Amino acid sequence: MIIKKADLVAVAVKKDQYPKDDKKEIAFVGRSNVGKSSLLNLLANRKNLARVSGSPGKTRTINFYEINGDFRIVDLPGYGYAKLSKSEIEKWGEMIESYLQNREGLLKVVQLVDIRHVPSAQDVQMYEWLRYYGLDGIVVATKSDKVSRNQMAKYISIIKKTLALSPEDIIIPVSTLKRTGHDVLLDEIERLLEGGQ
Repeated sequence: MIIKKADLVAVAVKKDQYPKDDKKEIAFVGRSNVGKSSLLNLLANRKNLARVSGSPGKTRTINFYEINGDFRIVDLPGYGYAKLSKSEIEKWGEMIESYLQNREGLLKVVQLVDIRHVPSAQDVQMYEWLRYYGLDGIVVATKSDKVSRNQMAKYISIIKKTLALSPEDIIIPVSTLKRTGHDVLLDEIERLLEGGQ
């Protein structure tokens, strides 16, 4: 799949701000600072589609991008940023849960983790949440250029074990810096849109 057109169509904090539920959606979630905005820009081949922030925890909204006029990529706000207050964290949880529960067109949520670190308790909790909603199955290991080829299998194995991935779940190592792995993810998105599980 090649993304030729990508447009921001809605910025939402609650259900009545979502665009009409008339297109298939693939959502992306991950800790603050995991490289989600950079990945979305790489997928869309656009420099500033998703705003890349120097300070983590900036995305506090659900951003809907229409892709090729055909489906949507949904950027969910990053979690795990220490400077958020307890009430902001609760608001985040309600916002995400409302989205996960209410979108007919939502096919899958792609969870991002940093390949260099053991997934955090929040990463594990997020994946369990996705599993509960039947939206799990694809994990992107970002910043793969930061580990050597020899280390890659070891780090992927740690992620699989920590998130308790099933043999069917897939991990895609991606480097936005070296522009690698995103093509595999685009193929996977295409498969989902065509009705694969």
